Amino acid sequence: MGMCFLEMFRVKQNCFCISLILSHNFIEMLVILCCAVLAGGVAGVCVDLILFPLDTVKTRLQSPQGFRKAGGFRGIYAGVPSTAIGSFPNAAMFFITYENVKSVLHRGSASYLAPATHMVAASLAEVVACLIRVPSEVVKQRAQVSPSSSTLQILSRILYHEGIQGLYRGYKSTVLREIPFSLVQFPLWESLKDLWSWKQGHVVDSWQSAVCGAFAGGFAAAVTTPLDVAKTRIMLAKAGSSNASGNVLAALGSIWRTQGLLGLFAGVVPRMAGISLGGFIFLGTYEKTRQLLL
Repeated sequence: MGMCFLEMFRVKQNCFCISLILSHNFIEMLVILCCAVLAGGVAGVCVDLILFPLDTVKTRLQSPQGFRKAGGFRGIYAGVPSTAIGSFPNAAMFFITYENVKSVLHRGSASYLAPATHMVAASLAEVVACLIRVPSEVVKQRAQVSPSSSTLQILSRILYHEGIQGLYRGYKSTVLREIPFSLVQFPLWESLKDLWSWKQGHVVDSWQSAVCGAFAGGFAAAVTTPLDVAKTRIMLAKAGSSNASGNVLAALGSIWRTQGLLGLFAGVVPRMAGISLGGFIFLGTYEKTRQLLL
């Protein structure tokens, strides 16, 4: 009888220890995810507001009516309310998905699979984040090429003439732009950090992470510019026009026929400059905020 009681006590003790470990792991995972949300949100707001004028110039260079007719350097902050509202949830959603998927895929996987893990995590994160990013981007870009209209007027006009689906005009083209971008940027960023860490013998500081982010972002921006131009044309297209259908290949073909290679790479310089600087601010701020929170 005493032996049975002792065995039952041991089983209960083991169960208690297991539940304690599980609850500790759950709390630890929850803390990491909360830090990812806050760090990503802060980083997103910082980079979007600081680089907004450069983004406006890039959008106007890519618009079908041309830079001058789209507003030139006038009203360079047109559309900023849309960005201010969408930045935090968009970046937070990206990083909570990215860190969560990366954490799940890393468990028990070989180190040589790390780049593939980062690619999958970044791609899934983009698909989820674009649900928030695209409506904000549509309103922002239309405001950027119509500086005389307020953000609220443009939002009302889209909802009245096109409905909710108008806010998601270009969702497919945005995802098709962001996934290749992230497939290049995030594995390159992680690889550069690992290389720098190995060279110096310790984990990179936040400023070093920012430098890696600048290089990775600039390179990814250059190679995905044609997709960005196609996305801009689709988002700015009038309802009923050929580009309004959201067909990325058709948009790319139209640009190639009318403007050639220069048209496909319209705005590449401000895009590279903006995203290089953006990568420095965004990924550097993300790492620093995350380090402070953890």
